Order: sequence, then C-alpha cells, then structure tokens
Amino acid sequence: MTIDWDKFQAELDQVIYEAGNRTDNKLAGKISVITRLSDDEIEKLFPDPAEVKKLAALMEIIKRSGDQNEKINKIVNNADEFGGIILKLLTKFV
Repeated sequence: MTIDWDKFQAELDQVIYEAGNRTDNKLAGKISVITRLSDDEIEKLFPDPAEVKKLAALMEIIKRSGDQNEKINKIVNNADEFGGIILKLLTKFV
C-alpha cells in the first residue's frame, strides 16, 4: 500500500486541529488505518494529538524508501522527538 505522506500529514493536521486537546476517534482512526493498532489502542497509547503527529512522522521515516542505516540515522537525529513514542510502542509489545 503506497501512502502519499504529504496528503496524509495534511489530513492528520486537520484532524488534530479538529480534535482539540485530546485524541478522538477520528484521529485514532486515521492512524489505525495504516497500522496494526486499533482505534482504541491508539487513543489509549497516545491521548495527546501532538504525540499522534510524532507517531505519524516516525511512521513516515520507517515506511519511506531508503536503507535501514538512513532510517536509523533519521530516528537517532530526532531521538528527543521520537523517544517517548518509541517507548510507548515498545511497552505495547513487551
């Protein structure tokens, strides 16, 4: 499944704007469409829309073309931004 990341980010920004200060069903649904997480899991893991935006940015790095080392470098270079998101995702699996 090819994702138009620019369109996805624009749609996500609009949903975040409409969501206000909490993750709502529409925002969670936008993310759950391209992940294996359910809407409910997204809402529980990421109650803040800003976290959902970071999650989307992280997913974009992972899904875009490029080799593994490039992706790792991008994630490491943005560790402050992605650290909490990665931690929450890993706690879901451990």
